[in-house]
Amino acid sequence: MLKQFFILCSGADADILTDSSNGEQNKYVGIGATVFFTAIMAFIAASYALYTVFNNYFSAIFFGLIWGVLIFNLDRFIVSTIKKKENFTDELLQASPRIILALIIAVVISKPLELKIFEKEIDRVLLEQKNDFTLANKEQIATQYNPAIALIDTQITALKQEMATKETEVNTLYETYIAEAEGRQGTEILGKGPVYKEKREKHDTALAELITLKKTNTDKISTLETQKVALAAEYEDQVITSQPIIDNFDGLMARIQALSELPWLPSFFIFLLFLAIETSPIFAKLLAPKGEYDIKLEDIEGEVKTWAAQKEGQRRALLEADHTINDKIYGDLTEEEELYTYKKKVAMEMMKKQQDAFYKRQTRIL
Repeated sequence: MLKQFFILCSGADADILTDSSNGEQNKYVGIGATVFFTAIMAFIAASYALYTVFNNYFSAIFFGLIWGVLIFNLDRFIVSTIKKKENFTDELLQASPRIILALIIAVVISKPLELKIFEKEIDRVLLEQKNDFTLANKEQIATQYNPAIALIDTQITALKQEMATKETEVNTLYETYIAEAEGRQGTEILGKGPVYKEKREKHDTALAELITLKKTNTDKISTLETQKVALAAEYEDQVITSQPIIDNFDGLMARIQALSELPWLPSFFIFLLFLAIETSPIFAKLLAPKGEYDIKLEDIEGEVKTWAAQKEGQRRALLEADHTINDKIYGDLTEEEELYTYKKKVAMEMMKKQQDAFYKRQTRIL
């Protein structure tokens, strides 16, 4: 049962192989087994690749099964259409388009399995990329908010500087009127005279202005700080909102790109393995000598070609004979007096009718 199944997978004619030797049958069983297991590998590879896209087992298995059947059919077609010829060069030229197709299939099959085999290494590369993207994303978003925050900081600094300057002025006035009272500066007269009162009034006025300025600037600073906190919160919201996009950056294309950043040699050997698996049935047929199956198949095809050529020759001879007979018959008819008289009578009647119709038409015109 299994032997017949693998013969079916090889694309060979089971009826011809039934009458062939066991060695010939085993050769096509091996070719069919290679075709079958290549399709299995294609199914596994496609299912994994599609799972990274759909993130759903049922969808991945369903479409992976379709892909596996497609690869099976292609491989079976490729192997079954290679015919043994007398010249190896002719066989190689015949198989070259199929080898190119097998190369493409090997690439398609091997790539998803490479992604699975090197999954841990790819995850590490993706993690590094995500971290870089996260930092770049924060910097990019920050460029939208940094100018406004810097402007707020400048305004807050200016308001604080204004209060500090006013406070320095008040402290200076305070020292001035105290020194006047102690007789150390100004009039250098000890006591609280008119000059002292004048300087004390200037200090008190400046102190009142400082109190008012502090209250006003403190309110302004509080408002600016609130704006700054709001901008910072908005910035954090932008970062949090965009982060899931970066976290989900692990699709099929991202993994293929990450795979390209890993050392190429292991991946290349895996590709060579699948290329060898995919092309092995083709090269097996190319390198194997013409066997019993090939001779029988060539004999059957030659018999069909001969029979088709015979039928085509018979149809051509029949057509030529039919043309010769028709020419002779119509040649004999030209000498028949009765046929001549009849056709002459019909022609005369037609000419009379045409003349009458022409006369009536001309009469209406006149």
